[in-house]
Amino acid sequence: MTQEYYYDVLILGTGAAGLTLALSLADHAKIALCSKAEINSGSTQYAQGGISAVLDDQEDSIASHVEDTLVAGAGLCNPEIVNFTVANGPERIHWLIQQGVPFTEYPNSKGYFHYHLTREGGHSHRRVIHAEDATGKAISDTLSAKVRQKANIDLFERHITVDLITGQKLGLETNRCLGAYILNRDTSKVLTFRARFVILATGGAGKVYLYTSNPDVATGDGIATAWRAGCRIANMEFIQFHPTCLFHPNEKSFLVSEAVRGEGGKLLLPDGQPFMERFDPRAELAPRDVVARAIDHEMKRLGGEYVLLDISHKPNTFIIEHFPNIYQRCLELGYDITQQPIPVVPAAHYTCGGVVTNKQGCTDIPGLYAVGEVAFTGLHGANRMASNSLLECLVFAHAAGQEILKHLNDIPPPPLIPEWDESRVTNSDEEVVVAHNWEELRRFMWDYVGIVRTTKRLQRAKRRVDMLQSEIHEYYSNFRVTNDLIELRNLTLVADLIIRSALQRKESRGLHYTLDYPNQDSVIQNTVLTPPAVED
Repeated sequence: MTQEYYYDVLILGTGAAGLTLALSLADHAKIALCSKAEINSGSTQYAQGGISAVLDDQEDSIASHVEDTLVAGAGLCNPEIVNFTVANGPERIHWLIQQGVPFTEYPNSKGYFHYHLTREGGHSHRRVIHAEDATGKAISDTLSAKVRQKANIDLFERHITVDLITGQKLGLETNRCLGAYILNRDTSKVLTFRARFVILATGGAGKVYLYTSNPDVATGDGIATAWRAGCRIANMEFIQFHPTCLFHPNEKSFLVSEAVRGEGGKLLLPDGQPFMERFDPRAELAPRDVVARAIDHEMKRLGGEYVLLDISHKPNTFIIEHFPNIYQRCLELGYDITQQPIPVVPAAHYTCGGVVTNKQGCTDIPGLYAVGEVAFTGLHGANRMASNSLLECLVFAHAAGQEILKHLNDIPPPPLIPEWDESRVTNSDEEVVVAHNWEELRRFMWDYVGIVRTTKRLQRAKRRVDMLQSEIHEYYSNFRVTNDLIELRNLTLVADLIIRSALQRKESRGLHYTLDYPNQDSVIQNTVLTPPAVED
């Protein structure tokens, strides 16, 4: 007998977006909060840099933050959404402060303490508030502690979504999201969750690539489940590669914050020569897509595996005070950043596209919302500006919460849902197939759909992903679901969406750079994919 749960609100994901939304609704609704691993296992926990917001209106302005975001987005940002996000930023930061997030403070010339603001690539002013160099951890730890104190929030750790349940799938006249089938990873049982509102806050899809700054849970689950449920997906070709992940055999995903360059760090070739000035007048402070392509170009030109990042010319106390966690981790791995440069390499970092939503986080399916990295809001355009991601999580989680509160008493409980049927499947005796397909997928995505693309490489990747999807569909149909199989199924679908989107864009813009179409098209448009089931 499948175990069934009923809640007012089902939130899938426990990063900044999911935790913020849960807390905004906790006094008004009964909430299920699901995390596919532990509560602090998502990308928020690993965000080092900070949150961009205009907190000093003497030195900065909303208009300047908006302009910087629009420039970084290479013509594809939605100006209305950018204005909405930036204008709501200061209020969301003050909310975090009220929750107890320990942002870094420094005494000013008069002895008064104020919050320290740093500057990152693409920003024209210091507007990034941070908690030393572990801002995400400070936010995650603070908000998750608050969540655990709320009687109205039930936390389900190590629960991964298999698929969303909609009226259309059940053959009902009204197509509303009614809940989800969710696998308890510890018992291997699929549970049924019914809810009046379902929110995807599942993060991005960095694990589709061989090298990524993302944690293991970033497998595109929300994007894939939303697509299968009938939601449009947009701009998946725009995958941001963080320019500087530490290159070390024992540390494949340790991010070296953008703030290191913001505070004077220089990028050097292995022989010690600087090179960024040759690519952009802003040098190390150029947007991430420019810096990542420059590093990729120099690595390919020289046949090297990395370049160097050097901040050792700054005083030791400055480095240790500003970057204590980076300093300590590098020291553990044999690098003293106060004395020497460190080897870095670009890695897949952020998914700019995602599930199409409006300003309140609503998707194409009534009752289904998407917030955070899983969503496509129009904020980031063709390239996300540094530290706008946590800002997006906070602003849109709050907006979605306000929208849900408006309709909380209007929506009746969903109907009873058939239990998960696994009567015709067996346990797999060939897990090696899943492991092999996982490795093959991530390797060809890195080789063929990486920082610099060509049509030929993309077509080659499309043939391979089609074959993988066929194999995985057969496997999924015959064997009981496991966490690894669910993630592989989702990653392969997301890979297909990325490839299809990249093939449609016949230009180079922002994060999508193709040697076959090196110039920008005069027509500026988003790449929107529609699932076959909901096409006209």
